[in-house]
Amino acid sequence: MTDFPDDPLDDLPALFRNAPSSVSFKKLRKRLLRQVRETITANAMIEASGERPRWLVCLSGGKDSYTLLAVLMDLKWRGLLPVDLLACNLDQAQPGFPAHILPEFFESNGIAHRIVREDTYSIVTEKVPAGKTYCSLCSRLRRGLLYRTAREEGCQAIVLGHHREDALETMFMNLFHGGRLASMPPKLVNDEGDLMVLRPLIACAEDDIARFAKALEFPIIPCDLCGSQDGLQRAEVKKLLQGWERDNPGRLSVMARALSNVRPSHLHDQRVFDFAELAPEGADTPADAREEPEACGAGLAMTARLFAAE
Repeated sequence: MTDFPDDPLDDLPALFRNAPSSVSFKKLRKRLLRQVRETITANAMIEASGERPRWLVCLSGGKDSYTLLAVLMDLKWRGLLPVDLLACNLDQAQPGFPAHILPEFFESNGIAHRIVREDTYSIVTEKVPAGKTYCSLCSRLRRGLLYRTAREEGCQAIVLGHHREDALETMFMNLFHGGRLASMPPKLVNDEGDLMVLRPLIACAEDDIARFAKALEFPIIPCDLCGSQDGLQRAEVKKLLQGWERDNPGRLSVMARALSNVRPSHLHDQRVFDFAELAPEGADTPADAREEPEACGAGLAMTARLFAAE
């Protein structure tokens, strides 16, 4: 991957005019740029066609989506992202929502954008019983409106700001409550088959994103719809992951690597690995279906310690 040189003093994107000049911020910015570019490249998010793609970049007003837009604009400014970007905010008519903030942010920074106002708030609060989580229905309604907007604007993809911790939380939500091993993919096709859904920040740490957004003083808009509800299952999972990282720094990075280091032969899903055809030594046994030397060695050492203690 190409390194990212320091910026020319007279040609910065408007978003970065007041960026800190500290070494720590420059390192943070370059790390996010590198991670996002690697994710885009590794997952072939830009199709090799003659037509220049157009992406609908979804802005909620939170730290993640601001950072997503800024990093994509930074890559485009550096000539490393041959994509047209259209920022989009879905105003869901929540009471007290500061509808002026994002339009003013877009205008002041010269960002092409579209504001879509749809009263999904009333639908969600009417359909979901008191005390239940709004997130699922709210997400489905929001996604449908974004798909419609992308089609109207001639976009080939909608781009979301989910990050590393979002992917891990989703994995544990599925494990604990859904009985399946699944997470957020970096790239997928919608059910209709006409749009891509992309997550370029999926390898980026939430703490990096938070520090980046704070340094650039983005006007954060909190989500009061679901953020006001206590005891959400996702919040409990987030707390669990934060505790692991606090007690064992680097744990989340290791766990995130596991999402791209899957061994179907060491799970139990017969749909992705043919256990019925697995045979003893001498047959055509797949390499990944053999016992791992490290695990075997560790097992022998543990057994020896147990016998020694008897």
